[in-house]
Amino acid sequence: GSPRLARHPELYRLHLAHIDCDAFYAAIEKRDNPALKDKPLIIGGGKRGVVSTACYIARIRGVRSAMPMFKALEACPEAVVIAPNMEKYVRVGHEVRAMMQALTPLVEPLSIDEAFLDLAGTERLHGLPPAVVLARFALAVEKEIGITVSAGLSYCKFLAKIASDFRKPRGFSVIGEAEAVGFLATQPVTMIWGVGKAFNATLEQDGIRTIGQLQKMERSDLMRRYGVMGERLYRLSRGEDVRRVDPDQDAKSVSAETT
Repeated sequence: GSPRLARHPELYRLHLAHIDCDAFYAAIEKRDNPALKDKPLIIGGGKRGVVSTACYIARIRGVRSAMPMFKALEACPEAVVIAPNMEKYVRVGHEVRAMMQALTPLVEPLSIDEAFLDLAGTERLHGLPPAVVLARFALAVEKEIGITVSAGLSYCKFLAKIASDFRKPRGFSVIGEAEAVGFLATQPVTMIWGVGKAFNATLEQDGIRTIGQLQKMERSDLMRRYGVMGERLYRLSRGEDVRRVDPDQDAKSVSAETT
């Protein structure tokens, strides 16, 4: 709803979306117990366990997912700790997914609480451009399910996922094709899908810290140094991602949810 968003020149041409529920497990527990609304909440195991999810209040105090529970409680001693109820979370995840599939058959779940959507056909189906459909979807989830989502809209999956991470919670961000290369230039290389801690350390040793540095390198040089990953670095650093939304991923993610 920001003025910049409303004036974005590509707003009504973009159709690839990434939707991510905000602090999903914690949001469901707060929905079901209003007394927790303003409290720092951690979903996780006993003192020797780890944090599954922390609400945004706990995150401000320094609590992070996968942090050992004793460290989380050192950072935020007043936190309320609740053991995860996976059965409930899977049920709510399926409710959100059903709402996504009412918008488009092209839904590719990445986990219980996030998915890619291709909204290219929504104008014909719903009589509204993808951006409006996406904004209305976010409001509908909040009203009907009682949790919030963040949404990113772009022309490719890579940038849609990056966009959904902005302004969380309840974010709605757009990255257009014209601004992609300039936007990416200032970002750290860790923003590229597949650059984890180990590979980032390799890039750092080679003096590469920003995506802008990758943009100045030749494809052949990147491939010589990093093999197949070099090809990915070349393409994604320039905002080139031809992966389509694949609804057949659904079966894989459902089995992963329940294990």
